[in-house]
Amino acid sequence: MRELYRFLKGSTIVVGCSSGPDSMALLTMLCKEREENSYKIICAHVNHNVRKESKEEQLFLEEYCKQHQIVFESMIIEKYGDDNFHNEARAIRYQFFDEIVHKYQAEYLVTAHHGDDLMETILMRLVRGSSLSGYAGFQKVVDHGEYKIVRPFLSLSKDELLAYDRHHKVPYFLDASNKSDKYTRNRYRKTILPFLRQEDANAHRKFYKFSEELFQANEFIVESTKRARKQVYQDRILKLDRLLELEPFLQDQVLHQILGELYQDDLILITDRHLFLIKQLILSKKQNTQVYLPNDWIVCKSYQTLEFVKSVDQVSDYEIEISSFTYLPNHKHLEIVEDSDDHSNFVCRLSSKEVFLPLIVRTRRLGDKMSVKGLGGRKKVKDIFIDSKLPKKERDLFPIVTDSKGTIVWLPGLKKSKFDKKKAEEYDIIIRYY
Repeated sequence: MRELYRFLKGSTIVVGCSSGPDSMALLTMLCKEREENSYKIICAHVNHNVRKESKEEQLFLEEYCKQHQIVFESMIIEKYGDDNFHNEARAIRYQFFDEIVHKYQAEYLVTAHHGDDLMETILMRLVRGSSLSGYAGFQKVVDHGEYKIVRPFLSLSKDELLAYDRHHKVPYFLDASNKSDKYTRNRYRKTILPFLRQEDANAHRKFYKFSEELFQANEFIVESTKRARKQVYQDRILKLDRLLELEPFLQDQVLHQILGELYQDDLILITDRHLFLIKQLILSKKQNTQVYLPNDWIVCKSYQTLEFVKSVDQVSDYEIEISSFTYLPNHKHLEIVEDSDDHSNFVCRLSSKEVFLPLIVRTRRLGDKMSVKGLGGRKKVKDIFIDSKLPKKERDLFPIVTDSKGTIVWLPGLKKSKFDKKKAEEYDIIIRYY
């Protein structure tokens, strides 16, 4: 163990242990070094409660810890939500580990992730898409301030850990679900890793080196971006002339950091499409225009500055060119879709032969009228709002869809115009409002 990671003598160490071969090897190794290094070891076990063997494994581990004078802490996950099972289980697991670390004021949380786990994670993220740090997988040591998360086995393979278990007669349980092709990770484990091992038996060590280098590169980029950001961004105002002097890659990283700071835990709401819209705004020759982002953030352009403004309450009017996905100031969305069976006022079908592109969404204007579908004439938008009993507080920000000539083609969720097509008619644009 000393060759893999050197813990401080006298440390309190929480070990995340499932009773599988990897974590049992970890627990056994630490126990063998406990007396010499005065470690206090706490075994933290999560019963995921999805297999009939789960209770048996928990009882086995509890008895093992009793025999080896190890403090045992456990929890049972009684209920799962509707999220991805693996992601939800992982979140619950690490929350429990964090509680145990604080309960015993431990210096370390140690898990048995190994080189094969790292290979699988990197490969899956390469296929799915991620950030630079995401492509690197996970680190051997992560500093959480009050304690460190340590994964000492990242340079070892699964086979090496199994060999250790055989040599030292370490007892463990095998999870049958790890062989199921239902889970993406298992398919990589069964199909791709054996192929890579045929090419190079030490492929896991190459991946580990690759991961370390990516994390180092990412750290360099993050620090370089922080320095650049100080020169171009202050008090939520971005100086465009200075930003455009930076390399394009560094420009993108500055925007990523700004959005990360603004959204923090909600950064998942920001997509590549939002970044594209911000960059289009920066390069646009239009002045005094804006882009609307989730959670009431507005990016306002004024000559050579870009300001990030919070609170939709300050917005009294807007005009936005409709893209494949458009976030609106009234917290709703317009999305161009491929198909829909919805015939309600929340879906509009248009023909580009009858309207002038691009389509625009804006707030109401004095004298606005629309040729209402089936009415045979035009009606004031103000009267449509009243007839639809739309609350006054919603009228100022209510979206009105027009073509580039200003002709109103749709009041999303309220009324369709004569330009709306039935599903059997000819059209090439479908917009959904939600």
